[in-house]
Amino acid sequence: MIQIILVLLLAYLLGSIPSGLIIGKVFYKTDIREHGSGNLGGTNTFRTLGVKAGIAVTLADILKGTLAAYLPVLFGIDINPLLAGVFAVIGHTYPIFAGFRGGKAVATSGGVLLFCAPLMFLMIFLVFFASLYFTKYVSLSSMIAGVFAVIYACIDGDIPLLIAVTLLASFVIYRHRANIRRIMNKTEPKIKWL
Repeated sequence: MIQIILVLLLAYLLGSIPSGLIIGKVFYKTDIREHGSGNLGGTNTFRTLGVKAGIAVTLADILKGTLAAYLPVLFGIDINPLLAGVFAVIGHTYPIFAGFRGGKAVATSGGVLLFCAPLMFLMIFLVFFASLYFTKYVSLSSMIAGVFAVIYACIDGDIPLLIAVTLLASFVIYRHRANIRRIMNKTEPKIKWL
C-alpha cells in the first residue's frame, strides 16, 4: 500500500513540473502566467513565446503523462497505469511547484493515453487537428477530442480505460469553461497558422 501511495505521489509531482514556467523563465526571461491567458500550458506558450517554445512545452507536458503512466511498470507496482496518469494530470493542472496554477490537462492527458492506449492517442490526435483545421479554436478542438476519446473507449469496451478517459475528458471540459463562454460570445482567439 505504501508503495502504491509513493508511486501516485511521484506521478503527481512529475505532473507538477511546470514546463511552461521553466522554459519561459530560463530561455525567454518571461513568466507566461503574466501574459495571454495566464495559463501554463502549450497554447498560451505558443501565443506568448512562439512556435519553438510552444512545441517544447507541449512535448514536455505530453512526456509527463507518458512517464507517469509508466511508473507502475517501472517499479513493479500492481496498479493500472491509468491511475498514475490521472494523478499526473492533477499535478499538471494544480502543480505544487507553481502555486497550484497549471495547464488545462490536454497534453498531459494525451501523454497518458500515448502509453496506455497508443491507437486511441493517434485517433484523438487526428480528430484534434481535423477539428482545429475547420474551427481554428484550440480549446474547442481539445474538448471535441476529449468527447471523441470517451466514445472510442465506449466502443473499445475496456472499463478501466472508459472510466479514466471519462474523468480526463470531464476535467478538460471543466478547465475550459471560460473558453466555452468566450466561444459563445465569439471572443475566443482563433489560430492563424492552420
